[in-house]
Amino acid sequence: MTEDLGTPVLDNHLHLDPRHGRGIEAVEEFVRLGGTHLLVVNKPSWLLGVEPDEPADFRAVFEETLETVAAATEALPGRAWPVLGVHPGLISRLVDERDFSPEAARDLMRGGLEVASEYVADGDALALKSGRPHYDVTDAVWEASNAVTRRAFELGAEVDCAVQLHTEATEDLTDLAAVAEEAGLDPSRVVKHYAAGELAGVTPSVMSDKDRLERAAEAGEPFLMETDFVDDPDRPGMVLGPKTVPRRVRWLLEEGYDEAVRRAHVETPRDVYGIDTEATLERSEP
Repeated sequence: MTEDLGTPVLDNHLHLDPRHGRGIEAVEEFVRLGGTHLLVVNKPSWLLGVEPDEPADFRAVFEETLETVAAATEALPGRAWPVLGVHPGLISRLVDERDFSPEAARDLMRGGLEVASEYVADGDALALKSGRPHYDVTDAVWEASNAVTRRAFELGAEVDCAVQLHTEATEDLTDLAAVAEEAGLDPSRVVKHYAAGELAGVTPSVMSDKDRLERAAEAGEPFLMETDFVDDPDRPGMVLGPKTVPRRVRWLLEEGYDEAVRRAHVETPRDVYGIDTEATLERSEP
């Protein structure tokens, strides 16, 4: 039996891997608890066996993600959308393990984002994914990573889409908001994934534990909800499972945070991504 929470329920950032992980089984679990919509981010390229030498090598990662999203949409009462990009951790693999210079790694990663932006321009993907390492790196790698992120913002402005970011843990990204603005991208359309309950500068995609969500609900600001489910059988407890967002939506409703639920699952998705989670939701009539 599928639970109906009376609202669209969007997980803003998770990964699906039918080849190695649970794939569509995880989507079905999400649906049973009341989940309706997903933003599926491509897994890091190396986890899909792709070690790129040129930008076109990322296409295999993006194409596999599009196939997975199509299958997920079939299983959802709403739909799924792909978010495509280059994981910022790739720079360390390129520099530390494959002897790329930081500048060469920067150029390859920017090229991968340009390929991803073609899918957005063609209407096959919703948004881009970029960012910078969340761990200590050399100044040269940090500078290169910020240049990659800037390019993601430029591309987001060019093809009129949001950009999801993977960054260090912080509640202040006004520095990157300023970079986005310089690049012509509204900072409200920059989304920090794995965010805490409040965030200055850009839109937070809040990890769905109760403390963070309570802060986000009380703050009254735009936010999204996510699990960062990695769909990796070798790391089963690493992040939150696919049931979590619908469970937390039910909890927020029980606690009286109806406006916050609407903000996270209807208003913010509309304002950030231009998607309509209500119109794309098919409800069976009683």
